[in-house]
Amino acid sequence: MKISADQLVDECKTLYVAGQETTNTLLSWMILLLSIHQDWQEEARREVLRVFGPDKTPDSDGITRLKLMGMIINETLRLYSPVFAGFMRDVDKETRLGKFDLPVGVQFHIPIMAIHHDPDIWGQDVHLFKPDRFSEGVAKATNNNPSAFMPFGMGPHTCAGFNFATNEAKITIAMILQRFTFSLSPGYVHSPFPVLAVRPEKGVQVIINSL
Repeated sequence: MKISADQLVDECKTLYVAGQETTNTLLSWMILLLSIHQDWQEEARREVLRVFGPDKTPDSDGITRLKLMGMIINETLRLYSPVFAGFMRDVDKETRLGKFDLPVGVQFHIPIMAIHHDPDIWGQDVHLFKPDRFSEGVAKATNNNPSAFMPFGMGPHTCAGFNFATNEAKITIAMILQRFTFSLSPGYVHSPFPVLAVRPEKGVQVIINSL
């Protein structure tokens, strides 16, 4: 199968954006949140050391046992969705959506950031970093509305790189926690900036110390 130069460029763009940009952004926000919430950083470190010890390189078998890390990742993705703009969908047949009748040809927008910050779904503490809201799974966290959590899309449109990105984040953060503690620098300026993903425009400055 041959592809054109334009198609090759498009594939490279997809690889860069999906395989690097969103993961880098996720890691940045995780470092920020764990720098602020030292209690969660310590709990995550204890879990990592229990599973891997101080020296073993995290592997695919071990990262499946990092339940707390998974909760932290989910809460980070909820607060700072990797796809800020949301999703556009075209109506291909007349559809009833709640109290709205959608005719064929209408295009509607699914605002992920708004859904992830809706207190009717997540509770009045929606703006707080609380990874334990995911301790009993997504359904419990969303008041039995699991489709309300879609950082990488949902259903057949879920990003194919979802597991790769989250596993990459688990391994990276686990290796950092094995070796270092980190806290937020006084020079940090909170500057969420929406492009494709919500990224920290001025970076995340932290103070790192060896264990």
